[in-house]
Amino acid sequence: MRYHLVLRTVAKILIPLIMLFAFYVQFHGDYGPGGGFQAGVIFSASLILYGLIFGLAALKQVIRPWVVRVMLASGVLIYGGVGVASLLLGGNFLDYGVLAHDPVHGQHLGILLIELGVGITVAAAMITIYFFFAGRKTTKQ
Repeated sequence: MRYHLVLRTVAKILIPLIMLFAFYVQFHGDYGPGGGFQAGVIFSASLILYGLIFGLAALKQVIRPWVVRVMLASGVLIYGGVGVASLLLGGNFLDYGVLAHDPVHGQHLGILLIELGVGITVAAAMITIYFFFAGRKTTKQ
């Protein structure tokens, strides 16, 4: 990969800001528009940008493929776990009101956990797709 000083410098400045914005969208999602899906896409876009600028091998040093697989599974488990927990506490599947002593607090906690699970899963899925397509060998015909 060719060395592009300007791109690498700008990426080093922008990538942490993009990640910070993803966390803002994630944790502001239960108060307004946004949430897990949007935050997951934004967060993965920052890592994909890193992979485009510094190369696939460098990205795999930053976030290992086995970590991405664990993220995929844990995000789905968080989502499903909230539903199962609400069932075990006497409510319906994903009935957040039973998750805390007060239904309003339970709603807040449930939405926060669901959005976290969605965000983790979406980010990991996008990174997995990038790993797959960036790792393909191109054939010249």
